[in-house]
Amino acid sequence: MKENKMILTIDAMPINESFARSTVASFCVQAGPTLEEISDIKTAVSEAVTNCIVHAYQKKNEGKIKIITKIKGSEIEIEIIDSGIGIEDIAKAREPFFTTLPEDERSGMGFTVMESFMDSVNVIKNGSGGITVKLKKKLDNSPLQMGVCDNVIQRANF
Repeated sequence: MKENKMILTIDAMPINESFARSTVASFCVQAGPTLEEISDIKTAVSEAVTNCIVHAYQKKNEGKIKIITKIKGSEIEIEIIDSGIGIEDIAKAREPFFTTLPEDERSGMGFTVMESFMDSVNVIKNGSGGITVKLKKKLDNSPLQMGVCDNVIQRANF
């Protein structure tokens, strides 16, 4: 099956978080996810984008977040890329409850949440600064699910 790809670039502002997760989820509908899988994707994207806004760009409403979403068959890969301040110790940052902003009442559960909703989460330091978070999810494309999705798409005249 041919790969389909979407690239979205947004300003690192809190108001754009819901737009990013809704846009990625809408793009993923073509792969035939269940409602639970769509919810999982939205939650993981929301956490990754929020991490960029709060940590990479330190809530300054500056910078860009690039989101690349790829669909190949029943596998979805999402990359959330920033060019912010980066993460000094990725292993430490991935520990549950670790936060660099306890005064902001941050829970330190962002990566843990992403890991619980996606099949894999990779965090990579970008050569030019910033971080790339790669999220992957393999969908349960049962024949019934695919038929339902195909009917919805046909009725919507996509």
